[in-house]
Amino acid sequence: MNDLPRSAELLLSAAAGQTDSDPSETREWLEAFDAIVSAHGVERAQFLFDKLADHALARGVQSARARVTPYCNSIPLSRQPHYPGDEALEAKLAAALRWNAMVMVMRANRDGLEQGGHIASYASAADLFEVGFQHFFKAEGHTEGSDLVFFQPHSAPGVYARAYLEGFLDQQHLQNYRREIGGHGLSSYPHPWLMPDFWQFPTGSMGLGPINSIYQARFLRYLHDRGLKNAGQRRVWGFFGDGEMDEPESIGALSLAARERLDHLTFVINCNLQRLDGPVRGNGRIIDELEALFTGAGWQVIKVIWSSDWDLLFARDQQGELLRAFAKTVDGQFQTLSANSGAYNRERFFQQTPELAELVRDLSDADIDRLRRGGHDARKLYAAYAAAVAHQGQPTVILAKTMKGFGMGSLAQGRMTTHQQKQLDTEHLRAFRDRFALPLSDEQVDALPFYRPDENSAEMRYLHARRAALGGYLPRRRQTCSQTIDIPATERWAKFALDSDGKSMSTTMAVVRMLGNLLKDEHLGPRIVPIVADEARTFGMASLFRQVGIYSPHGQLYEPEDLGSMLYYREEQSGQILEEGISEAGAISSWIAAATSYSVHDLPMLPFYIYYSMFGYQRIGDLIWAAADQRARGVLLGATAGRTTLNGEGLQHQDGSSLPMFASVPNCRAYEPSFAYEIAIILQQAMRGMLEQQEDAFYYLTVGNANTPQPSMPEGVAQGIVDGLYRLPDDLNTKVNLLGSGAIMSEVLRAQQLLRDDWQIEAAVFSATSYSQLQRDGMAAERAQRLGQSTQPCVVQRCLGGAQGPVIAASDYIRAWPELIRPYVAQRYLTLGTDGFGRSDTRAGLRRFFEVDAESIVLAALVALAEDGAINAAVPTYALKQYGLAAEQASWMV
Repeated sequence: MNDLPRSAELLLSAAAGQTDSDPSETREWLEAFDAIVSAHGVERAQFLFDKLADHALARGVQSARARVTPYCNSIPLSRQPHYPGDEALEAKLAAALRWNAMVMVMRANRDGLEQGGHIASYASAADLFEVGFQHFFKAEGHTEGSDLVFFQPHSAPGVYARAYLEGFLDQQHLQNYRREIGGHGLSSYPHPWLMPDFWQFPTGSMGLGPINSIYQARFLRYLHDRGLKNAGQRRVWGFFGDGEMDEPESIGALSLAARERLDHLTFVINCNLQRLDGPVRGNGRIIDELEALFTGAGWQVIKVIWSSDWDLLFARDQQGELLRAFAKTVDGQFQTLSANSGAYNRERFFQQTPELAELVRDLSDADIDRLRRGGHDARKLYAAYAAAVAHQGQPTVILAKTMKGFGMGSLAQGRMTTHQQKQLDTEHLRAFRDRFALPLSDEQVDALPFYRPDENSAEMRYLHARRAALGGYLPRRRQTCSQTIDIPATERWAKFALDSDGKSMSTTMAVVRMLGNLLKDEHLGPRIVPIVADEARTFGMASLFRQVGIYSPHGQLYEPEDLGSMLYYREEQSGQILEEGISEAGAISSWIAAATSYSVHDLPMLPFYIYYSMFGYQRIGDLIWAAADQRARGVLLGATAGRTTLNGEGLQHQDGSSLPMFASVPNCRAYEPSFAYEIAIILQQAMRGMLEQQEDAFYYLTVGNANTPQPSMPEGVAQGIVDGLYRLPDDLNTKVNLLGSGAIMSEVLRAQQLLRDDWQIEAAVFSATSYSQLQRDGMAAERAQRLGQSTQPCVVQRCLGGAQGPVIAASDYIRAWPELIRPYVAQRYLTLGTDGFGRSDTRAGLRRFFEVDAESIVLAALVALAEDGAINAAVPTYALKQYGLAAEQASWMV
């Protein structure tokens, strides 16, 4: 709170609105407390305050105090540190940045181009960023290591404007804002995929920045505790909007940050009180709401509400009139005040009481108009940032009050339409120039030039000197890792799968066993990050508890109930498993942090996140795209995969759609292996690609929970497994071709036997490990042929080109999955899948219901053969009766 010459009684009454029955007694208590603060300091006062609170609670006295403090700055003027910067030079730099950010958007929208963009967001956040750039954000060259900064996406033009002054971007880049196809352009928001040497973190999808920043901070601590990377004084800074905090992901992990004492994490929330359409909380105060939320979650809260211009008014205010007025003013009214003149503010705010009017009696309307919000005051922001850096034991959130469209004049500042503002007219452009003292003539303003001060000017020398002191420039992104990891030969960790010789096991059991063996490897093992969302025992991973332990920054402060068990629940500070609880969003955020470690920390890591497949893409698809944008490298394992495998759980627990959804992510390699040896080959390919060749891709594999006989790996099929399709060995003269994958391969193999036994028809069986990889290969070959670059057939054409008869593909996923390759199959092609809603029943019952069981596959084969004239047209009718296949309503309709 501000250090003001008024009683603390007024502060409390303004905040809580309570009536004091004995003001004299209250004053005595408060004066005694003030004396302790004065004589012994804030720390002693805090200790006594906490002791008194505990004492009161023990006697049944509950506090009626809200979890909010008065509507003023948290750091009083008396504790505000000296500002170390040259404010005059910083103001000149900030003016240039504001101008270039605005011009960038205006140019992108003039002449009918209509590229879009945002002016007002950076206008409100410029000072928040600049105080960080000038004094806090450490870059790669700093002795303490680089900071991680998540930038508010709508403020990207301001970050580009700074990179332009620094010389990293040129004028053509700025002219090509949001025009990327021809090259030398700039992406709309922070997109590492599009600007791989610049943006480190994708924040364009609202809410993903906050949760990802928390898990990046946690992963930094994880690496340190495991002895893999010294965290030093590296910090994580997250800049987010107040409206963005409505997203569930924004607040979903706040308690984790406090629970694990991530005191190197700082949120800076740009509280301009306005989201896209209007006020964030028109009838309330978002700063109060966020203060209560973060305080309750265990964060340190620092409010930066009023600028230094208000200090004199607060010093004059002996009766607490300002705080009383603020307590009665909601955000919608604050916005109206910000959108109007000093004269309007005098009449509508300061004329509420004679005491308020007296406070501004000697101020002109222009003086009142210049009263700023705290988020536009470098001194107040510096004090908050410095306090956050110094604080220990808690993460910190800084609630900085700003004006959306600050400095853009009556056309845009604080208006409901501010977010959509793309242009300013000549009058307002010139007013903007005057407001920020830019050295531009009227003619120059009209031409909308980009402005860069002379390289030898004092402000430019200052800019480069400040960044040199902080270790260099940012944001910058490392595209390749300086380290690579040798991958052990497949036989060393998966020999049991390559030579399984019919042993029965589930593919989940197989992959967990492989993971356990990989963890034992001297070089690769320490870099593996096993991640689960509270289902490790379900997936047979309990043995890993003992082998590598569960990560806990505090170790294990209790004696686990199952301590006497071989597989007891073992938490330790150096534990390797990240057990995230029931939070798929948290688990994938941990996976992203590990999967991007090669770039963020120059340390290659290999995360394996295993989860129920139906709680993957359909639940956290936006985070999957954020991982793709950030060029993540890791492995996702969708367990109990398929619509008919988790047979007792019912509709929402049965996954029939994740694979085609993953297929839409360009740098995801999605596989549906049927056999343990296929998993081994795919993982070997994945690890070599990501860790040795530094391929910017990640892998999704489905695994099942049914124990089935696992064959040994045939000769010469490894490339087919990786490509997505190969034929199981046989010497038969076949008439029909069956494509199987994943959980339904067992039905396909049984259908092969039924065709032979019941109809004397030999069928070839192909394992389709990845329809998405086959489709991509097909599209590439098709394009090459169209452009006259190649005449080579695609994988599907090479595999099926010599096969006789129709092709039947059966999957435990919706038909859209096998349909991906239809354009490349020359034969008659029938697909069977599990479209519709899931339900509970036996596996056999579900597969009959969805028409993907062996008998339904046989029927499809017979129908195709009959349509080709290869068998008697009556045969399918006999098969219907023989197998009891009823012609009921299609499953996706019921």
